[in-house]
Order: sequence, then C-alpha cells, then structure tokens
Amino acid sequence: MPAQTRTESPSPTPRSLARFNTEPAEDIERALLTCLRSLRWARRLADHRPYPDLDSLLAAADEAAYDLTPGDLAEALAAEALPALPDGVYAAAHTALGAAHAAYESRFGHVFVICVDHTSPEEALDQVLTGIRSRLTNDPEEERVVAAEELRRLARQRLARHVRGAGLQHIAAPPRGATSHI
Repeated sequence: MPAQTRTESPSPTPRSLARFNTEPAEDIERALLTCLRSLRWARRLADHRPYPDLDSLLAAADEAAYDLTPGDLAEALAAEALPALPDGVYAAAHTALGAAHAAYESRFGHVFVICVDHTSPEEALDQVLTGIRSRLTNDPEEERVVAAEELRRLARQRLARHVRGAGLQHIAAPPRGATSHI
C-alpha cells in the first residue's frame, strides 16, 4: 500500500470563527452534534459563544466533555459508528477487527471508540486492534473513563475541522443583504 501523506488543516480564519460565533444557536448545535452526539455538550458550547480564538473554543469543548454525566456519555457513545477501514485492508483484518469489536461491545455495551488523529493510515488498523485488545482487560468503570477521554479527543478533532471550514458548509449562510462579519 503506498504511503499517504497527511496534510494539516489550515488555521481557522477569523471569518470561520466569526461565523461559528454568530450563526443561530440551533444551527451551531446541529453542527456541534456532528462532533459529539451529546445535546448538553453542544448546547453548552453554543451558549458560551463568542470564543476569541480556536484554542478558547477547544478548551471549552474539553471542559464540557469532562463534565459529561454517565447518561451524556451513553448518549454520545450510542451515536458513534465503527470507523471505516482503509482501502486495501485484507479480509483477515476485517474479520479480526469485527471479532474484536463484537467482544468489546459484548463486554461494555457500546461501540469501541479511539482517536487515531496522529496515526498514519498504514498504522491505524494496528492501533485500533491493539487498543481494543488492551482495553478489553479494563473493568467497566475504568473503561468508561477511557472511552470518555477518547470521545473528548474525537470531539476536539472534529470541532477543529469544523471551525477550520471543513464542516461549516451545512450551516446556513446569512440571507443576501444581511450584515455579516464573516
């Protein structure tokens, strides 16, 4: 499999953060729910706008994620999907990953989540399999804490992408003729 290069997303423009800060709360909540499927988390971030910069927004997202109740965590985990495997992965890897996911879900009652944002595509499958196998030894409370941390990292990564412009296209643009700071 040929090596793929990873490119970092550009820094958020003042326009994209300004748009995030000024769009209607309902639109921002909808966008935030694509980052982490917790209504409490999304509302908290939307309600505390404006954010002066991306770091402030990400810090607020982290704080809100740390404050998720067990019910909020269950809500967010229930909405997570299994990650797609990279193209060219052998059938044996699909079988191994499927079996590991089934064992994990049977033990903990929710899908396995792991953030592999700084992992090359060639190493992601190994990291996921290693993560599942090692976390299967956790007791349920310990795993709840680990899963919550992985969800926080996933939400942070997704939110940064949204604000950098990759995910804001589904937020309605201001009507023509409206004054806007974006």
